[in-house]
Amino acid sequence: MGGYLIYFAIIIIVPLWAQMKVKGAYSKYSKVPSSTQMRGAEVARKILDSNELYQVGVEETRGHLTDHYDPRSKTVRLSATNYHGHSVAAAAIAAHEVGHAIQDQQEYAFLRFRHALVPVANLGSNFSWILIMIGFFAGMSGMVLLGIIFMAAAVVFQVITLPVEYNASNRAMDQVVSLGIIKNDEERETKKVLNAAALTYVAAAAVAVLELLRLILIYTGMTRSE
Repeated sequence: MGGYLIYFAIIIIVPLWAQMKVKGAYSKYSKVPSSTQMRGAEVARKILDSNELYQVGVEETRGHLTDHYDPRSKTVRLSATNYHGHSVAAAAIAAHEVGHAIQDQQEYAFLRFRHALVPVANLGSNFSWILIMIGFFAGMSGMVLLGIIFMAAAVVFQVITLPVEYNASNRAMDQVVSLGIIKNDEERETKKVLNAAALTYVAAAAVAVLELLRLILIYTGMTRSE
């Protein structure tokens, strides 16, 4: 019983801790104006144009920290605070999303692999637990195994996201430094924003792997008792 309590504490606390780190870093550095006073939208456009990605658009999107790159429409979408903001945090996040656009342009292998996994990962996320619960209640280990296989696809997606995100952050740092978008101590502050954001992906992947391992152990126990 104690082991289960520790397990559930971990899968609840780790993501919450990661979210707190992100919100704390973003809240702090969104109040620190960059020395160039460039808005997030201007940062994104400058990096895109410097990499001859003239066809990639930059748009404002609704929500808070909903920033992302859409490879289908070739568009970098920034939340209002980052689109209009001229803070270190806005520059960091805008540059990170452009990092994904550069990955797309250069056909970065991990990004291509992640895109290919999207349909399977969505299927796994939506149906794995349904199959697993049916298998548990009906005592059908084969159904549980099928659910675990679907879940494994979603977990692989989470894990493969890590190198994609870290690579985008590394590209972002290279771009903002080489183009003079950030200067002096801003480099350290920018890294803090990017590292905090990366923690959410690390936490999500860690929790997903732990849950998959737990289900595999349960399935192993079921097959032994049959």
